[in-house]
Amino acid sequence: MHPFLVSTALVALAEIGDKTQLLSLFLAARYRAPVPIVLGILVATLANHALAAGAGDLLARALNPAVLDWAVVASFGIMGLWILVPDKLDDGELRERGARGIFVTTLLTFFVAEMGDKTQVATVALGARFGEWLPVVAGTTLGMLLANVPAVLFGHRFADRLPARWIHAVAAVLFIVLAAFALRRALLAG
Repeated sequence: MHPFLVSTALVALAEIGDKTQLLSLFLAARYRAPVPIVLGILVATLANHALAAGAGDLLARALNPAVLDWAVVASFGIMGLWILVPDKLDDGELRERGARGIFVTTLLTFFVAEMGDKTQVATVALGARFGEWLPVVAGTTLGMLLANVPAVLFGHRFADRLPARWIHAVAAVLFIVLAAFALRRALLAG
């Protein structure tokens, strides 16, 4: 399957109930200004995932192909399990930014919240697996927007109605399936 489509689907599903999606809900409820919030999410995600996919691509070039294959198997397997652990947003994670505006507040808090997050780790793994920086960054960014824009626009009304457990389970299964494909590739290469 194409790296763009895989990246979009995995990140969109992985983001449901994630800390950054909760941050999106919080920002929307606090500021009630969807356009600067969505733009802040877009810019923060592009920057964060560009770095993450680049790191994955560098790993793919630097590591022995056999080691890389096993690292991809492990990372997809770990992501499949990690995604089953729901995130919670600590109110203290969002500090007031004052005159810097809603866009800058969203950009900074979203970028920082995404550091080491499930979707950032997934982006590193996808970058390593596919070795195609642009489709991975475009796909993971679109996946983040697919999950977070509705949260910004409608989330506070429907947050309790989303079947987060089922969505997490589907995302976990997708990561495990990718791990299985990567395992097959590693075994055939070895």
